[in-house]
Amino acid sequence: MSEEVRRVGRELVYKGAILEVYKDHMEFANGNHADWDYIHHDGAAAVVPVLPDGRILMVSQYRNALERHTLEIPAGKLDRPDEPGKLCAGRELEEETGYRSDSLEWLITLRTTVAFCDEKIEIYVARNLAAASQQLDEDEYVDVKAYTIEELKEMIFGGTIEDSKTIAAILAYESKYLKQK
Repeated sequence: MSEEVRRVGRELVYKGAILEVYKDHMEFANGNHADWDYIHHDGAAAVVPVLPDGRILMVSQYRNALERHTLEIPAGKLDRPDEPGKLCAGRELEEETGYRSDSLEWLITLRTTVAFCDEKIEIYVARNLAAASQQLDEDEYVDVKAYTIEELKEMIFGGTIEDSKTIAAILAYESKYLKQK
């Protein structure tokens, strides 16, 4: 912590299946105090699955917070806080799309909401996709479809794709791998 701000207490307000919500009691150098919300998340990984023809596999699934389906790259929560992101990304690729890859390369790491949450998502690019079998969780219903980078960019800039990890991953993938050509 910095000299201007320090946490003087933390209390658990809620513990759920994927996150913990805390109230942090903060003290400032000028003597003032405040309570800040803090959400802990063990982390996640995501993957940009690239087919041999360059199209990218995307998943459509219902998201309760938005009360609608969203189009996203495959992603999921780490099984444990110290699980390597690459392992998680490979597992989620197979579970959600029915493909596996022997070639996962780190693309970017992002923090989803730095003002109040510590969630970290490591994002990988998967090539050399091989057919496997989709292994969805009991409460997961996922449709898989391939799109060109141009189709995805149109959906991003048209407001159809709003998921931050997906937007960051698609634009980073294009910048790193396609702009060089």
